[in-house]
Amino acid sequence: MAGNARFVAGESVRAGPDRRALLKLAESQRPFATILGCSDSRVPPELLFDCGFGDLFIVRVAGNIVSAGVLGSLQYAGSHLRTPLFLVLGHEGCGAVQAALARRLRGVKERARIEVLLRSMLPGLAGVEGALPRAVRFRAAVEANVRWSMRQVAETPEGRRVLRERSAMLVGAVYELHTGRVRILDA
Repeated sequence: MAGNARFVAGESVRAGPDRRALLKLAESQRPFATILGCSDSRVPPELLFDCGFGDLFIVRVAGNIVSAGVLGSLQYAGSHLRTPLFLVLGHEGCGAVQAALARRLRGVKERARIEVLLRSMLPGLAGVEGALPRAVRFRAAVEANVRWSMRQVAETPEGRRVLRERSAMLVGAVYELHTGRVRILDA
């Protein structure tokens, strides 16, 4: 979060990769966090947290959804890289969340592959009230989607084990497009 504070303040310390550091990374990686985030081009985790090469293990997919491939990537990060922090990072203005809400509330259909993505998000949006004002509903849906992804990760056998043993943390957050701030969600 200190990196995000530097990013918001316009005081990033990462000027670019040092050649020696890159050579060291060629041998192995030891990221301190794994981030499951959205593919949205406005939400690059390395920049949002003012991190450099090798600091973060990033898994990006539209809507920060959980799928077999995503779970495999997260399992790799935990088993092989031993990252102690797993962050599910949603963001304001998420088009995938907006499309899932339109699907749920108005029956709007998308192309076949997008429908697969939306179907994986819908269970997490079940508690979002359609009668809420639009902005409040969208904020609630983004947060619900992050929590849904966190729940799916936490309910895997490995997720249950590492959380029980406290060998890793699972945290949810939302990136605010207008402020640049990352807001940690309450558990």
